[in-house]
Amino acid sequence: MENLLENNITGKIGTQKYLCTISWRNGTFVMDEPESIEGQDLGPDPYSTLLASLAGCTLSTLRMYIDRKGWDIPEIHISLNLAQENNPELTTTITREITFSNEIEEDIKNRLLIIAEKCPVSKILKNQVLINTTI
Repeated sequence: MENLLENNITGKIGTQKYLCTISWRNGTFVMDEPESIEGQDLGPDPYSTLLASLAGCTLSTLRMYIDRKGWDIPEIHISLNLAQENNPELTTTITREITFSNEIEEDIKNRLLIIAEKCPVSKILKNQVLINTTI
């Protein structure tokens, strides 16, 4: 099985609670937790970065499809959040709302909804994910 990324995502944490430095192929960013749970809110939390991945993938996938079709849709907006229930096993529900800067015909909206579901990150999140961890 071939990796999807050219280089691994790496991370490190020092003694400051929750403050992580994450490195990717072209730079670094920090992740933190909100002050409400003793973080310093210096960067997005893990849930936010997960939703940001879905947002970016959805928007890019829709833009490529809209451009290929030649439709006049100058801006696509997306809003996401998640909730969890633990009864009897953990169920996570992600809400994803997509809107546009101009009026879109209903049949085009329906087609774009199907395309949004086909973005690669949506497929990852909706299918089986195995995490192989070593120390």
